Amino acid sequence: MSRGRLFGTLCGAVFLVNLGRMVFAPLLSEFIAVFGLTAGTAGLLATLAWVGSAALRLPTGWVLTRVPRHHVVLATGALLTAAASFVAVADSLPVLMVGTVGMGLASGAYFVAANPLVSELFPNRVGRVMGIHGTASQLAAVAAAPVVTVALAIRWPLAVEERWRVVFVGIALGAATVTILLFFSARDAKLPEAGASDRDLLGGARREWRTVLTGVVILGAAGFLWQGVFNFFELYMGTKSIPPTLERNLLTVIFAAGVPAFLVSGRLADRFPHVPYMLSIVGAFVVALLGLVAAQGVLQVVLASAVLGLVVHSLFPAMDTYMLDTLPDETRGSAYAVYSGTMMFVQAGGSWAVGGLRDAGYAFDTVFSVGAVGLALLLVPLVVLSRLEKLPQ
Repeated sequence: MSRGRLFGTLCGAVFLVNLGRMVFAPLLSEFIAVFGLTAGTAGLLATLAWVGSAALRLPTGWVLTRVPRHHVVLATGALLTAAASFVAVADSLPVLMVGTVGMGLASGAYFVAANPLVSELFPNRVGRVMGIHGTASQLAAVAAAPVVTVALAIRWPLAVEERWRVVFVGIALGAATVTILLFFSARDAKLPEAGASDRDLLGGARREWRTVLTGVVILGAAGFLWQGVFNFFELYMGTKSIPPTLERNLLTVIFAAGVPAFLVSGRLADRFPHVPYMLSIVGAFVVALLGLVAAQGVLQVVLASAVLGLVVHSLFPAMDTYMLDTLPDETRGSAYAVYSGTMMFVQAGGSWAVGGLRDAGYAFDTVFSVGAVGLALLLVPLVVLSRLEKLPQ
């Protein structure tokens, strides 16, 4: 069985692990109604999925110095199956929180193990395959809101307040199926040996600390702001005088714009200098977010949402290509795990921060505008360092 078949199975797996953490955003209003949550608590719930996604990344990096990458990917499939099943039967907020963290744990461990594996399956076209793999992940983000909409429309046999559970039952069944398929495709494929010498997690991170720090600063800061935007996007649209039928679906517009962004940006990342390309995307993200804040009326808001989705999702394949193409074989897995785990912890608090500011009485427009200006101020010294060639290339 070819590496291409294994890669296809990994694309199916990444769809499900990303759906498992993205589906909480369109469900926040449902959880607020069913469990009686405040905006701050709902933001904390969304944050827990991303804290979970961060928590296992460093331990997973250590495990990868001793266990083949595909074994870890299989374990994440089993974990996602169990966690989604747990959420599906949650009857209280604490139980829901535990299951949410579990789904986040599965996604974090998956990305740390699978991203280096994907780059090593096709070492001569890292940007392209990371773009395709990222596109599969992004399709889950696109599907999240429609999946929730369909689940909430089911009239039998569940009561209205129970219909959200269908989403997590489906994720559990899908994860179990893909994990079985992945086992057989990995068993029969010729796997790369590029990471065989990567056996020191902290040593690898120390050797590549400048590259790791560059990635954490760029994606950590941009991701912190993005977390707060997309997890509260449906509620934010309610302040823009958008028809209720459009509020949830506009989140789909943002994620749908990310599908071509992953494909195109992955290819561009193979062609352009990595750091200047990433910084230009961050600058465009600042402009796009301010444009969304300024937008008024349905047409302007829809167009601004699409542009924001196109820009911000271009950053993710560019960053992964930079990290995985720059790091050498002997430190790739370890350094990427340290970068990934640290970066996720930095950005995970975005939803909690925005929810807390909303509870304190600040308007979404104010919060997002200040966040965009803060990111722009951080971007200035990064551009200067890049021009002076002080950042790892």
